[in-house]
Amino acid sequence: MIIERDEYVEKLMHRRNNTRIKVVTGVRRCGKSYLVFNLFRNRLIEEGFPQDHIIELALDRQTSREYTDTDRLYEYINGRITDDGEYVILLDEIQYAISEEELRDRNRPPRLYGVLNELMSRSNTDVYVTGSNSRLLSTDVMTEFRGRGDEVRVWPLSFREFRDATGADGEHAFREYMLYGGMPYLLQESDATIKAEYLRSLFSETYLRDIVERHAVMREDILEAIVLTLASSIGSLTNISRLTASINSRRNADRESRISEPTVRRYVDYLRDAFIFTRCDRYDIRGKAYIEAQSKYFFVDVGLRNACLNFRQTEPSHLMENMICNYLLQKGYSVDVGVVEKSKLNSEGKSVRVKYEIDFVVNRGMYQYYIQSAYSIEDEEKERQELYPFSIVGNSFKKIIVSRYQDVPYYDENGIFHVGIVDFLLNDYLAE
Repeated sequence: MIIERDEYVEKLMHRRNNTRIKVVTGVRRCGKSYLVFNLFRNRLIEEGFPQDHIIELALDRQTSREYTDTDRLYEYINGRITDDGEYVILLDEIQYAISEEELRDRNRPPRLYGVLNELMSRSNTDVYVTGSNSRLLSTDVMTEFRGRGDEVRVWPLSFREFRDATGADGEHAFREYMLYGGMPYLLQESDATIKAEYLRSLFSETYLRDIVERHAVMREDILEAIVLTLASSIGSLTNISRLTASINSRRNADRESRISEPTVRRYVDYLRDAFIFTRCDRYDIRGKAYIEAQSKYFFVDVGLRNACLNFRQTEPSHLMENMICNYLLQKGYSVDVGVVEKSKLNSEGKSVRVKYEIDFVVNRGMYQYYIQSAYSIEDEEKERQELYPFSIVGNSFKKIIVSRYQDVPYYDENGIFHVGIVDFLLNDYLAE
């Protein structure tokens, strides 16, 4: 099955010959390789680019392992450039060309960066690399290349991509997507058991194994415990201290075997670097400042999250919130958790400051939006609770409440937009 990921192809085409290294990042098996080596490559050829001027290597394959040595890699590419015509260089899973020694030595950039810089210094080369580690390929590349790195983040299939590829109606597609997510391979399978086993295996045998091997993780049990704890609490506020306490409590750890906060923080960073989790920080809307105490963590794909928990905790309200967050990030918005305070009299008649939460504060450029995720609004009291934080924000930015079942989108008398989750995920209402 061919999945046309036109939005990503257009992003790459728009960046053609911009004198920067295109860094295509994302969690493994989300479709980066297919995007670059098939869809993008085919578009180039369709538009007349000579096929023999496309140099491609997948460094995670056994047949290309010799080129993980940076000297051999440069020799191979340099030998393929035989004239002054333009060459497009496609390198897949480039982190395999960074050695363990280089990874540990943070005082010197990996030799790979020198190879990429050398290739970009030529007037006839256009370089694209993919990778599954943000620290090596996002933060470090952008720093080392000083403005010459151009990142394109790729996600598992969005709900719209999933719906279009399956041809299912919106409601049926939504139920399937909420359970199994959008990893592209799953579109080839119809058997529920095979889908579930694929997701479980992908997480344990690919994602966790990659992290353990690359970072020489000594406590795999703690890494797994962090994953399970965060997976169980998506949409809930937490921090490293609370996460550490929860893991030690679950393990009934005594003083000798308790895991430390620095270790938990390091392992969480590994998971975020591998694009498995996204962190949304709390933002004081009126004070216009971040609140460092607590954050929310969301899974890159709800199917992977469900598989981690053996499909036992599929609470629709939390999954819906995770899906909304992923949708917003896929669209290129920055996403925070909003907090707004208001004075209120307590039972003793004293004025106290009460914090109210807005699920998502969404920004792109000069535009800002406020979004509440409410799976069910069963009565007027529930609706009042969900809408009240909007009433005390004090600005005119667009406010949206997304619920599970809302047949027709509409604006209420206060200018708040009400929309169902299926409709919201299929249309870019924030662009209006």
